[in-house]
Amino acid sequence: MADLSPKPETFELNNGSMKVLLTNLGCTIISLSVPGKDGLLSDVVLGLDSLESYQKGLAPYFGSIVGRVANRIKDGKFTLDGVQYSLPLNKPPNSLHGGNVGFDRKVWEVVEHKKGETPSITFKYHSQDGEEGYPGDITVTATYTLTSGTTLRLDMEGVTTDKPTIVNLAQHTYWNLAGHNSGNILDHSIQIWANHVTPVDENTVPTGEIMPVKDTPFDFTSENRIGSTISQVGLGYDHNFVLDCGEEKDGLRHAAKVRDPSSSRVLNLWTSAPGVQFYTANYVNGVQGKEGAIYGKHAGLCLETQGFPDAINQPNFPSVVVRPGEKYQHSMLFEFSVE
Repeated sequence: MADLSPKPETFELNNGSMKVLLTNLGCTIISLSVPGKDGLLSDVVLGLDSLESYQKGLAPYFGSIVGRVANRIKDGKFTLDGVQYSLPLNKPPNSLHGGNVGFDRKVWEVVEHKKGETPSITFKYHSQDGEEGYPGDITVTATYTLTSGTTLRLDMEGVTTDKPTIVNLAQHTYWNLAGHNSGNILDHSIQIWANHVTPVDENTVPTGEIMPVKDTPFDFTSENRIGSTISQVGLGYDHNFVLDCGEEKDGLRHAAKVRDPSSSRVLNLWTSAPGVQFYTANYVNGVQGKEGAIYGKHAGLCLETQGFPDAINQPNFPSVVVRPGEKYQHSMLFEFSVE
């Protein structure tokens, strides 16, 4: 019988102003090139040199969509409608980013690939009931679109057919606006439209508290250099920020603005999600990347918009439960510019 399962391939989105290379392995952004103040394109995402390297799992979620549930689930356990579920503890003592073989390790089907002025590509994956311990059959799609000059949009959807489940997809690209091979991001400055953060325990799981950021190293309500406060938060930032004060545009709220002083590149991020994990690549240590790059600690930063971590076990967090007849939806807008 013929093997009809999809194979990992690469695809390009190019509108003449920016260029994105993707693979259907984990819906991964392999490279994304945008102009700096000199007008030259630079690749601003951390990545690996071959699809084989991604398949071997050599990257800590570089560029991929993680799921079925992004971030940590405490002790890998949750109860839904009175039934207890146990998940693989792939980041002991917790379950992280969907388990041992999450959506980032799956080869998605390519549903559509459009060229032209607003090129796009749509990936689809069907996750079986019981996969990695999660209940419910679910079909997810992810569409990347270059909506204008230097703007990338990502629309993620999920539908369950047979029983309730939990879903929280996140895009895990590591950004370095000076160029992927330019060193660390400590000189980048960031603004995050969050008056609150969800503090974590010693295993990086939220305690359930929603804490004001005022007078803490988590206050990025006005733009601040990452390197000036990072030493006050242990290994670095790896925290969920509550997006509660950004302006809205087309149903999305302003989540973050990142600026690199050397290239003058700016990234403005908009999202429909209630939170964003700000992560400063604290565990990246000598990863062999593309073009001979060696990525060290803080070589990039992630802005993973998401439902709150461990939301299923925290009744005061926004729900991540999706029931039959409902649709999970999550959109992100990445606007690049030079300022």
